[in-house]
Amino acid sequence: MPWGAGVATGIGSMPGEDIVEALRVVLGELPDLPYLPELPARGPGADLVGRTAGALVDLHVDLQPSGWRLVDRPGRDVRRARDLAERDLDALQEVAGDHRGPLKVQIGGPWTLAASVELPRGDRALSDRGACRDLTESLAEGVRLLVGEVRRRVPGAHPVLQLDEPSLPAVLAGRIPTASGYGTLRVIDEPEARAALALVTSAGGVPVVLHCCALDVPVGLAVGAGMRAVSFDAGLVGARLDDQLGAAVDAGLALFCGLVPATAPATAPANTPATASPAGADRLAAPARALWRRLGFAPESLPERIVVTPTCGQAGASPDYARRALRLARETAGVLAESPE
Repeated sequence: MPWGAGVATGIGSMPGEDIVEALRVVLGELPDLPYLPELPARGPGADLVGRTAGALVDLHVDLQPSGWRLVDRPGRDVRRARDLAERDLDALQEVAGDHRGPLKVQIGGPWTLAASVELPRGDRALSDRGACRDLTESLAEGVRLLVGEVRRRVPGAHPVLQLDEPSLPAVLAGRIPTASGYGTLRVIDEPEARAALALVTSAGGVPVVLHCCALDVPVGLAVGAGMRAVSFDAGLVGARLDDQLGAAVDAGLALFCGLVPATAPATAPANTPATASPAGADRLAAPARALWRRLGFAPESLPERIVVTPTCGQAGASPDYARRALRLARETAGVLAESPE
């Protein structure tokens, strides 16, 4: 794998508005597979759809009362999204310029983008095959440029790209509502979905991870599109995806297992200690061990094929808990490396 055995990483989003501080936290807690944090609290353009739309090449969007919409020329909102992205890359160069090894960056996938962005006069782009094709091709070029910027600013990095596709299961099942709310948009069949994902996956020439925090993660599409890993909430999917995950591991994919709660559990007392205990890390490692046993693979291969993550993004966490969760993810990965059984 592009990363070592027994490593952890984060999903992407973090609380707060200070990108330099967020980067320092990530690099301090996750030195083996750090990532460029996303800070949605900064407002429009820092959200998943806004960030991704800002990376499009030769397509422009603007923020309307109903959401992001394709427009003829770039406006204030997309310029803000691009300015935020440039600041993030500047901070990455400043804080992590000497980093050597894997470095993850995240961007929205083509189907979540098509399900979120509106056409100039009408419904979501998902309703129009031509618009979906244009968005995918533009996003692929944006991915190529993003990876190139990461390589230029952090010469020792080995970029890893995470495609965030929270809407993909709903797209495949035809559950995306029309603008009126009285119907649903067209169902995207698997060959069409796979072709778009494969185009974006191949664009940057780097390992790609499909991230989806849903019950029905499309693991087979990740395999068919040439990705290197699939990221999911282990507690959410349970055993329902065992067959697909087993086939993915057989095909050479890694599993990014969401084991650490992304936000502090509601039952946790306010004065919960800031350090994670070995017993806590061992408890969090249990679902990964159970999954590996169900899949029937040799225990010693687990640390090489499972990367520990929080269950989802951490924009809703407190800064203190976000740091603790990353530390606990690292400690849980260490427990799995030392004792996969």
